[in-house]
Amino acid sequence: MADFTHVYDAPPPGANPDWTIPQAWDAFTADEHAMWDRLFARQSAMLPGRACDAFMRGIDVLKLEKPGIPDYRELNARLMAVTGWQVVAVPGLVPDDVFFDHLANRRFPAGNFIRTPEQLDYLQEPDVFHDVFGHVPMLADPVFADYMVAYGKGGLRSLGFGALHKLARLYWYTVEFGLIEEPAGLRIYGAGIVSSYGESIFCLDDPSPNRIRFDLLRLMRTEYRIDDYQQNYFVIPSLEHLLKVTVETDFAPLYAQLESLPDIPIADILPEDDVITRGTQAYAQSKAK
Repeated sequence: MADFTHVYDAPPPGANPDWTIPQAWDAFTADEHAMWDRLFARQSAMLPGRACDAFMRGIDVLKLEKPGIPDYRELNARLMAVTGWQVVAVPGLVPDDVFFDHLANRRFPAGNFIRTPEQLDYLQEPDVFHDVFGHVPMLADPVFADYMVAYGKGGLRSLGFGALHKLARLYWYTVEFGLIEEPAGLRIYGAGIVSSYGESIFCLDDPSPNRIRFDLLRLMRTEYRIDDYQQNYFVIPSLEHLLKVTVETDFAPLYAQLESLPDIPIADILPEDDVITRGTQAYAQSKAK
């Protein structure tokens, strides 16, 4: 986590035991609000036709087009009215058990800082733009909102099985970097993509990555990277399917099965994969040189 600066061993001064802090919206500077506006303008201009219908509806329902970093007092009033979720400010990354408890109780923790101009195109740790612009529009969709609750509850249970690293892959390949099939074609719903200008183009247009239809066991065996664009994208047929699989799966025997199976290297294609696009991996190979 060399590039992570908002990491703490315990709640820092001023934080509650659940790691929440006041948003202190009035304390954000004009430059910080301007950075939000710059990022919002760039992403919102290029996401129509790329982001999924639910994400675009969420932007509208939550009125995220209002200039400046959103004030959670206003944002939460709109969000709670549609799905019962709320956004809570946190100082940075929070422990896994705290994160899962927030999700299970319809609270999304958002980092209370924003990237600098030097970090415009890439920031490894989640800032307020990633967390609010990337995640919160999907939380205005009732089906996805329920999926996130189910994931939070499943995350708490996973701690008792020592299976967090496996379950983390489900979050990574869906909530952060998921694609969905819609009538008009593949669309983005993952927050890590919609908050990134470059990856919003790469994930749909570039021939490099694999695009594979969603299979829970296969996905949870698959390694991922945190330092660059993904080499695999898993594609769900619908948000309803994602929720149904998550709610109906008994994860205890699944974790046992996963322990008996080898991990799948990032870019590998299996004979049984339902492949939409077999990637060239040219981008990753060029970066490895």
